[in-house]
Amino acid sequence: MKYSGAEITIKLLERQGITTIAGIPGGANLPLYHALSGSSINHILSRHEQGAGFIAQGIARSTGKTAVCFATSGPGVVNLLTAIADAKLDSIPVVAITGQVASSLIGTDAFQEIDTYGLSLPITKHNFLVRSAEELLTVIPEAFRIAGSGRPGPVVVDIPKDVQNEQIEISEWPSPAMPAAVDPVDVNAIRTAAQMINDAQRPLLYIGGGVIASEASSLLREIVHEYNIPVVSTLNGLGTIADDDPLYFGMLGMHGARAANELVDSCDLLIALGVRFDDRATGKISEFAPDAAIVHIDIDKSEFNKIKKVHCSVRGNVAEALSLLKNLMVKQQRSGWDDAVKAGRSKLVAARTKDKNALHPSNVIRFVSSIVPDSAIITTDVGQHQMWVAQHYPFKQPRTLLTSGGLGTMGFGLPNAIGAALAHPDRMVICFSGDGSILMNIQELATVADHELNVTVLLFNNGHLGLVRQQQELFYNKRFMASKFIRNPEFAEIAAGFGIKSITISDPSGVGKEIPELLLQKGPAFINIIIPHEYNVLPMVPPGAANRDTIGD
Repeated sequence: MKYSGAEITIKLLERQGITTIAGIPGGANLPLYHALSGSSINHILSRHEQGAGFIAQGIARSTGKTAVCFATSGPGVVNLLTAIADAKLDSIPVVAITGQVASSLIGTDAFQEIDTYGLSLPITKHNFLVRSAEELLTVIPEAFRIAGSGRPGPVVVDIPKDVQNEQIEISEWPSPAMPAAVDPVDVNAIRTAAQMINDAQRPLLYIGGGVIASEASSLLREIVHEYNIPVVSTLNGLGTIADDDPLYFGMLGMHGARAANELVDSCDLLIALGVRFDDRATGKISEFAPDAAIVHIDIDKSEFNKIKKVHCSVRGNVAEALSLLKNLMVKQQRSGWDDAVKAGRSKLVAARTKDKNALHPSNVIRFVSSIVPDSAIITTDVGQHQMWVAQHYPFKQPRTLLTSGGLGTMGFGLPNAIGAALAHPDRMVICFSGDGSILMNIQELATVADHELNVTVLLFNNGHLGLVRQQQELFYNKRFMASKFIRNPEFAEIAAGFGIKSITISDPSGVGKEIPELLLQKGPAFINIIIPHEYNVLPMVPPGAANRDTIGD
């Protein structure tokens, strides 16, 4: 039977188990949409290609499975690039399928032609420019294999329009691709790591998104409790260990807890799991864990010694490595360290309960967490609100925080919430945002309304680019430039214009009464919370300083 290249693409996506695709049609990918019209795959019409890419990310981040987005050539592709770059830096498996002008027009500056391959090369794990319909039988499964194998990441498949229309005979379909097997962990390296842990007097676990990606959270919790080792986390590792665990110290780094940074400063062994030693976590790298030997376990060998010299590197799946390591570790009595850990945990809890204003974001965040289930999925944009959420939301499960770590993309939160809600229609999804960030992709409220998704936006509205204003206050002699908005829209009215129930809260009494009324209802909601612009997110480590040089509590 004959199939067009577009029909082949859709059929292969179905065989990969794809049930939802976000995207926007255009001239160069209309054959794909024609084929999609006869498919069981649910298409989500986003209002911007960046939104489509982030919707796919929301699906992938919340499920751990590769997700798909579509875009047309030219401006469609260019609009998609930010979401692709974001997926690359946070190791998120996404396959972006883009339309391209006909093969004969490539290189002629044709209408809506852009060099998708060249533009996406530095921000993808791999990319393809498909030359024939026959190639699709190999390329589409290979794109999924690459996206989900080893350290996950985005893959772009660029398909010229003539290839989409080309008809070929298909007698047998290729098998759906599975992630490639990872090389076994080096047992000798594991033995070395185990010996270092057994010999340590002040061991500390430093965990990141790689633990969640490898589905190692449960195993890590067992090790933490059995061997009594404290834990600090990166932003993308939040939820791996329950926030109320007495051995857990939350986020380290620039906006991390002082207690977490102090533990890193005083440990004699740092066990780094699925992390990349990024600057927001480490601060001044030469002063990071200054007295510690380092064991680094990661699936990507390029991360070893890239930023910080380590004493033992173990390449492989974190879950497999921990499983082997657990059997070689021995229980230790470390009374001095145990006492320091207990004191630090008490300090951490005390630091979280200071501000008495009900409208302070930290209190709003804690209140919201107290009335929603632990399974609620939280997304954020980027800015002060993101750091307040990281500091104060008590995450207890992996994949319940979706946030932009490496790229730090404003406009991330709302479309990611859409993706999470599509993937988990039975769960509550909450997007914390700021008035600067929400305007980056506010058009996706239309997508929320279209599908009546169970998404609530909580907007901390201070009339400023809050984190920019804060840094200008603290580090630029209070010379405020381009951080205050001349005029802000009436956000609740905008949301209402999209058909979404919305309110504005400017009085502390509204927190306990009005937030639950909207938040706990089914369907979309928008809560605009007016907060003073003077609120700073603290503690904070000055850029370029050591983590011990923390400002605030």
